[in-house]
Amino acid sequence: MARDRDVAAFDIRAPGYEAGWRGRLHHQIADRTADLALTLAPKPRRVLDVGCGTGYLLRRLGARCPDAVALAGIDAATAMISTAQALATDDRLRFLPGTAEDLPWSAQAFDLVVSTTSFDHWADQQAGLTQCARVLVPGGRLVLADLFSAWLAPTVIGSRRGKARTRGRATRMLTAAGFHDLQWHDRYAVIIGVVTARR
Repeated sequence: MARDRDVAAFDIRAPGYEAGWRGRLHHQIADRTADLALTLAPKPRRVLDVGCGTGYLLRRLGARCPDAVALAGIDAATAMISTAQALATDDRLRFLPGTAEDLPWSAQAFDLVVSTTSFDHWADQQAGLTQCARVLVPGGRLVLADLFSAWLAPTVIGSRRGKARTRGRATRMLTAAGFHDLQWHDRYAVIIGVVTARR
């Protein structure tokens, strides 16, 4: 339902996703997410980007992590995956169509999982977080940047009912998925909040 509409919209936007003011905003959020991720995990060997879009964040991490052996991205919008593959020039980059709720990797496959402005579109956020925890090694890091409202109202109306749009709700979901050492960070671009956690 809502997820299908989101996927269709992102399929349409994929070819020009990195252009214009939205592209600049996306780059800013991704660049700051990369900075934070590499502060917590300075030399990740295996990185997964859930809701990778056009692959910008993974390309940035690849450029800054010469020792990484795997840089994987997954996105429900197949046009985003096609665009990411077309823009990839690093042989370590791999992009697959799919969802957070059904990650096609084995347990403990990654030591860093990142996600920027994708979480709000997951059909089942709890299942997606559980999958993120499953594919992380013990002690691995999650960096999740998305819309986290200071108010409850956006989480109880319309298609976003039940979404983890508050810090409290997101914290409960992350804890239930098996994450600990949660830390909230200053918002990016006014509306974006970031939470980091350890598996």
